[in-house]
Amino acid sequence: MNHTDPIQNPRLPTHCPACSAALQVARLDCTECDTAVLGGFDLPPLARLAPDDQTFVLCFLQTGGNLKHMAKLYGVSYPTLRNRLDALVEQLGPLEEAEGPKDTLGKVEQE
Repeated sequence: MNHTDPIQNPRLPTHCPACSAALQVARLDCTECDTAVLGGFDLPPLARLAPDDQTFVLCFLQTGGNLKHMAKLYGVSYPTLRNRLDALVEQLGPLEEAEGPKDTLGKVEQE
């Protein structure tokens, strides 16, 4: 099976095929109990990235953000890789307050 075949591995569309406007998620379904949630939900910022940019972000996370290691994996110079990362950061834009980090990082929940 070819994992890059779009028929075998469909990608979540992010733009309308007719007019190119950004798409929203309108329905979520539970595979266990058939509950459906209807509404207009924006795609998360990372889901709006092109597939190759999503792969880049995943590689960034899997290497612990080690750009020197990533440069070796991609076979490019560190500055080239840094420029690509900077372009992605700019494309994603500033964190919205709702998307920003929460102050619970590192805290243990009390039961």
